Amino acid sequence: MSKIAMSKIARFHFRRPIRTPIVALACLMCGALTFADPVDLPRRISQSPATTNSVPHIQIGVKGDPSLAAELLRQAAEIKGVEVRPTVVSLPGAKGFWIDERVTIERPESIAGGREFAHMHPDGSLHAALPPELAIDAVKRGWATFHPWSTQRPGWEGFVMIYTPQSIEELQVIIRLVQESYDFVTGKS
Repeated sequence: MSKIAMSKIARFHFRRPIRTPIVALACLMCGALTFADPVDLPRRISQSPATTNSVPHIQIGVKGDPSLAAELLRQAAEIKGVEVRPTVVSLPGAKGFWIDERVTIERPESIAGGREFAHMHPDGSLHAALPPELAIDAVKRGWATFHPWSTQRPGWEGFVMIYTPQSIEELQVIIRLVQESYDFVTGKS
C-alpha cells in the first residue's frame, strides 16, 4: 500500500475511533498516529503460546509460575489509582485491575466492563487495553496477541492478551504494559 493511500485511510479514520489493528498500523506507518512517549519494548525471548481464537480467549498448554503471578498482582496493586479484585468479565479465579472511582476514565470504550481496564487469568496471562500502536508493537515483539473481538468492537483496537510471564525480566516488561494500559484508559498517556 502506498504512503498516500495509507495517509488517506488514516485521515478518514482519525476523525472517528480507529476500528481495526490494520487501520491503526496504516495510521502509524504514514505518521498520522504516534505514541506520545514510546515504550521501548524488547523482543520477548520465550516462545509465544498458542491461544484460542474465540471467547473465552485463553492460552493453550501454558502453566504459570505462582510466584511470578503473585508478584504481578502485587505490583499492579501498587499502581496509584488501581485496585486488584475479582474480575467481572473473565474466567472464575481471574483478577480484575480496577480504576479507582476518583480517577477519570478518558477511554471508557476500551474497557471490557465496569472500571476494569485489565484482568489477569489464573495462568498469569492478561487481557488489557493498550494504545493501538503499542498493541501492534507488543504483538510484533512477541508479548501479546490481539483479542478475537479487537476488530469487531469499537474502542478495542488495542485490546490484547499479554502472555504469561516466564521470568522476572518478562514480568517487569509486563508491568510496564499494565501501566501503559492504565495510562491509556485514563488519558494520562
